[in-house]
Amino acid sequence: MDKPNLFNDLQSKLNQVLENSPAKDIEKNVKAFMTQSFSRLDLVTREEFDIQAQVLAKTRTKLEALEARVAAMEAQLKDE
Repeated sequence: MDKPNLFNDLQSKLNQVLENSPAKDIEKNVKAFMTQSFSRLDLVTREEFDIQAQVLAKTRTKLEALEARVAAMEAQLKDE
């Protein structure tokens, strides 16, 4: 048996042992627990956060433009 086949066979057998071991069940249980815990925390995804940050930036820009227009109108009324 040549070395590459020996390593491939060894890797294959190790993968089978790991898949059938309690470690795999523990990993599944931890993932399920974490998923359930995070869903209870009412968290938002990064994508949702980024979208809201963009909306806020646009709103802030529009607000600044409106404040400038109001200030200009107020100045114009004072001059009359």
